[in-house]
Amino acid sequence: MTQSNIIVSVIIPHWNGIDVLSECLDSLKKTNFDSFEIIVSENASSDGSQAWVKENHPDVILVENDKNYGYAGGCNRGANLAKGKYLLFLNNDTIQDPNWLQPLVDRLESDSSIAAVQPKILNYYKRDVFDYAGGSGGFMDIFCFPFARGRVFLNQEKDTGQYDEAQSCFWASGTAMMVRKNIFESAGKFDETFFAHMEEIDLCWRFQAMGFKIWAEPKSIVYHKNAVSLPMHSHRKYYLNHRNSLLMLFGNFSIPLAFYVGFIRLMLEWIALGYSVLKLDWNHATGILRSLVWIIFHPITLLKKRSRFSKIRRVEDGDIIKNMTKTSIVFAHYLGRKKTYLEMVSKAD
Repeated sequence: MTQSNIIVSVIIPHWNGIDVLSECLDSLKKTNFDSFEIIVSENASSDGSQAWVKENHPDVILVENDKNYGYAGGCNRGANLAKGKYLLFLNNDTIQDPNWLQPLVDRLESDSSIAAVQPKILNYYKRDVFDYAGGSGGFMDIFCFPFARGRVFLNQEKDTGQYDEAQSCFWASGTAMMVRKNIFESAGKFDETFFAHMEEIDLCWRFQAMGFKIWAEPKSIVYHKNAVSLPMHSHRKYYLNHRNSLLMLFGNFSIPLAFYVGFIRLMLEWIALGYSVLKLDWNHATGILRSLVWIIFHPITLLKKRSRFSKIRRVEDGDIIKNMTKTSIVFAHYLGRKKTYLEMVSKAD
């Protein structure tokens, strides 16, 4: 790790969990790459993380935020100090293959139209299984339900090399995503309304609206613990996932599509709410209900988002949705019993 002629700035948003951050930083410092810096954007942890970083990693750039700005705000504040041509946003609950950075840089260097690229992300505990958060490249159906090569809803595939080919995708996972700094800034950075979850999908959607592409590069490998900051089935996680998905749908689609797709999506939300109640899954039910209430009572936020999106748009919806699955992955998965990415795309369109 060198501090001159920086090519990559690795930005880690952090809130509590010194042991998790320690393992991540120790792994990072074994990276075989000549020119990168590490920035920890510290979201006002209560466990002494700030002092620990200063004492144990004085070479790491520490951003001491005055409150918890979430993933989106933490990344943005870290990016403000970055010197690198490329920004690598990285979750603190990851470890990395020592040779992970070079393939990502090579992919961006190979094609100036690529705005963002992600590695292959495997589960930390079962390293032959794709991680929940991004797998080997993220995709989305037209109703704004995300899935990935290697993960459809809760079904995580075993990695047998089936997704080892680099290819374009709809979104790169915020678990580990490299972006061009200049395009990241032109796109308006992460939308801090999201706080956490799906902010990277929204960013990648904006990149595509600007005319850029998103790629996955499986030669680069990262291992992710997943759900350390927010437990998988917590009320807050359900709330943020549902709210942020709706925020993207109503904030990014053109008005005709937002109304058409939005109507169907809201019907799916009510079905999901009823199903959660029948299962007595109150965390999920209240998370869905809270997300719907938020959307209803924040029309100004949606209008402002739509305005920002329209100012950067160079590509119309018709071209963007070519990269989306036109059929509902909810129906394909729960009714059609499709469990893998390959089954999804063979059934779609």
